[in-house]
Amino acid sequence: MSKLPAFAPTVSPESKPFWDGTALGKILLPQCNDCGTVIWYPRTSCPECMSTDVDWFEASGRGTIYSFAIVRRAGGPWRDALPYVLAYVELEEGPRVLTNIVGSVDAGGTPAPPGDVGDTPAPPGELEVGQAVEAVFDDTGEGNALVRFRPS
Repeated sequence: MSKLPAFAPTVSPESKPFWDGTALGKILLPQCNDCGTVIWYPRTSCPECMSTDVDWFEASGRGTIYSFAIVRRAGGPWRDALPYVLAYVELEEGPRVLTNIVGSVDAGGTPAPPGDVGDTPAPPGELEVGQAVEAVFDDTGEGNALVRFRPS
């Protein structure tokens, strides 16, 4: 688990398949069966064609950094995690998600297993737009996980 706060999300009926997937270490995304649009944020109708013929599929968990910022000042529980990286990651499937970039090693320097969040912060000086990243899942302790990314 990373040192970033991992508050449990509010789960709506529309987002429940996504959050259920995170508990299994998977990113599940809705896709329109009429026009093929991959939908983000989860909802029951397609924002492109308004179809309600939507199914869920498992995404690859890979993407690239679209944009990022290094957060150096924060309040509350985020203060203890400074500095941390807030980023938009463009998934291979198309959508861009707001997330954190985390490290890929534990405090002892041992690489974290695939899919696990390292407990060290991502090295901000080593990140760049277009860099490949992979999903990791930060357990909330409430039956789901937050999707974060680490350099791949």
